[in-house]
Amino acid sequence: MLKNDVAITPELVAEHGLKPDEYQRLLALLGREPSLTELGIVSAMWNEHCSYKSSRIHLRKLPTTGACVIQGPGENAGVIDIGDGDAVVFKMESHNHPSFIEPYQGAATGVGGILRDVFTMGARPVAALNALRFGAPEHPRTRHLVAGVVAGIGGYGNSFGVPTVGGQMGFDPSYDGNILVNAMAVGLARKNEIFYAAASGVGNPIVYLGSKTGRDGIHGATMASNVFGADAHEKRPTVQVGDPFAEKLLLEACLEIMAKGCVIAIQDMGAAGLTCSAVEMGAKGDLGVELDLDHVPCREIGMTAYEMMLSESQERMLMVLRPGKEEEAKSIFRKWGLDFAVIGRTTDSRRFVVKHRGEVMADMPIKELGDEAPVYDRPFIKPTLPDAVESSQIEPPCSHMEALRRLLASPDLCSKRWVWEQYDHLILGNTVLPPGGDAAIVRVGDGPKALALTCDVTPRYVAADPFEGGKQAVAEAWRNLTAVGAMPLALTDNLNFGNPERPEVMGQLVEALRGIADACRALDFPVVSGNVSLYNETHGRSIMPTPTIGGVGLLGDVARHATPAFRQEGDRILLIGETLGFIGQSVYLREICGRTDGAPPPVELAVERRNGDFVRTLIAAGDVTAVHDLSDGGFLVGLAEMAMAGDLGAKITRLPGETDAHAALFGEDQARYLVTVDPEKLEHVLNLALADGVVLTILGEVSGSDIAIPGEAPMSVASLREAHESWLPSFMGSGVISH
Repeated sequence: MLKNDVAITPELVAEHGLKPDEYQRLLALLGREPSLTELGIVSAMWNEHCSYKSSRIHLRKLPTTGACVIQGPGENAGVIDIGDGDAVVFKMESHNHPSFIEPYQGAATGVGGILRDVFTMGARPVAALNALRFGAPEHPRTRHLVAGVVAGIGGYGNSFGVPTVGGQMGFDPSYDGNILVNAMAVGLARKNEIFYAAASGVGNPIVYLGSKTGRDGIHGATMASNVFGADAHEKRPTVQVGDPFAEKLLLEACLEIMAKGCVIAIQDMGAAGLTCSAVEMGAKGDLGVELDLDHVPCREIGMTAYEMMLSESQERMLMVLRPGKEEEAKSIFRKWGLDFAVIGRTTDSRRFVVKHRGEVMADMPIKELGDEAPVYDRPFIKPTLPDAVESSQIEPPCSHMEALRRLLASPDLCSKRWVWEQYDHLILGNTVLPPGGDAAIVRVGDGPKALALTCDVTPRYVAADPFEGGKQAVAEAWRNLTAVGAMPLALTDNLNFGNPERPEVMGQLVEALRGIADACRALDFPVVSGNVSLYNETHGRSIMPTPTIGGVGLLGDVARHATPAFRQEGDRILLIGETLGFIGQSVYLREICGRTDGAPPPVELAVERRNGDFVRTLIAAGDVTAVHDLSDGGFLVGLAEMAMAGDLGAKITRLPGETDAHAALFGEDQARYLVTVDPEKLEHVLNLALADGVVLTILGEVSGSDIAIPGEAPMSVASLREAHESWLPSFMGSGVISH
């Protein structure tokens, strides 16, 4: 007999985030009124964060297969083959709303959650990255949020023992009330030792592993699918509390128990906790699940079935064990000081049954909860696209070198050293290129193979033209990997958008996904995992659309990698790619001219591929001494970044393209790279470019300690570095917080 001692009212249904039509769907599914526990379970499984009900039909358009793909979307993380029996497991997820409410724990548990997604698959995490977006620097909460988020990421990653090797950070008023914290984790495994979430076999034990269950994080997944209002700070109890040291123990115990052959299926208890993990394991295996909550390890007295099913306490796993392996598995977890309890079994009923204190608290069909949640084809409006900005219409308000200095000191383009120096990026001893360049490089074991890793997106492009902005986000990540010499293999994404019930926001998502899909196909860069974060909106104001792309590439020989640092005097500076001077949506237009209009630069995917393949060929052959892809700020900012990285100057004798000087210097044309070449190899490289049909221009040479361009007084690299390095520490002041 189903136990229900709470009246299910329309108000209670609304508090659980279910629309009236969704509640009617639930009534039809059950043939009766749900219990409170069942209402909670459905609210968790059918919310946007877990079910992707607004985005699922559009996500199907993404290319998810390829020569290297072992596992695409649908598991805890994606898996790709990198040869020699090795596999890379990776994924990105968001913890946006929790990090706005409680920045330290929100960011920390975001890192913890994505690490669990990776080691749940049987992989040992080897790197973490993040992409962060904050409100305007002058907003009264921005400094507090930056300090808390950075401290939370560092506090968890450093304590767990994984290097944080790369990322991205930007500021914009659209994030004032809704920051973005996207966390990415990358792990290594043997390709024949990957573990999946689908349960199999009837009567097999279901085991709870890890830390005890508390009341923290209840309704966390539901909260993540709500827009923010004046009560945001009242949602603090929905933010989980993490323990990186417990997670490190959980990692070691899980990898040991996997190696012993005890595991049939395993699932991280992430969003929606025990509910989501149990339902997904059963639904994917086409089985039923029966749980007895009397055996769940709890750290608080008197927890109800409702609370246990919806708790999002951290550092927990659910596992289906091979029969007869209970005692062996238990001894392993006890050795690591972790809870281990058999809390249920698989059944052939295809139902999800939850018992507590001898009563049935939930009895529901499992497939409809798991992989048959509501799917919406929401109405959308294609965005109105802006006109192009003609560079001839722009009157530069200051000298080009002064503009360069100001751009390098701007919030988006300034050095993020203050951030990444709070992260341990060297632990494990395999970081070859640390944060601060185009992509990080992490050696695979003792080498010679290495992974190149990056996160990127340009939200202002996506806001102006979601289709071109989606293409650009993928192309930029692909270029970042290429610029260090890696072959881009696959990507994960984190699609951060506003309220999908607004047709204009849904239009942004649809068009951005169309652009992402086109770029992935053209560049052979499939999507193997990802996350959708919607309802990023406060008081009716949406964030700038931000589809973050996390890319993974492979270097066959780590010794054959490139860096963006000038290396020697006299090297010739060459520009690969064509410069037409696209100034619309550029950082120059915004920061120097005070305008945010215009169309973003178009992305010619065939040219991207041709130029990128050419650059990788040069790097592999040792024909270039430095490489840097051009993006935000255009040619002159990229040149200054190379100069600062190498502590050498540059003498430019020719501007790129046949356009106005400010557009040539600061336009953000795509598919471009700056490279330096030893003079003895110059003719050889020019001939290679001619043979491949690649546009290549000689612009000057590495020289002295100043940057000099035609018609203006030189500016020292030291003064540019001072401007570049000083803004963020000055802004943060004593902003590093302890916890």
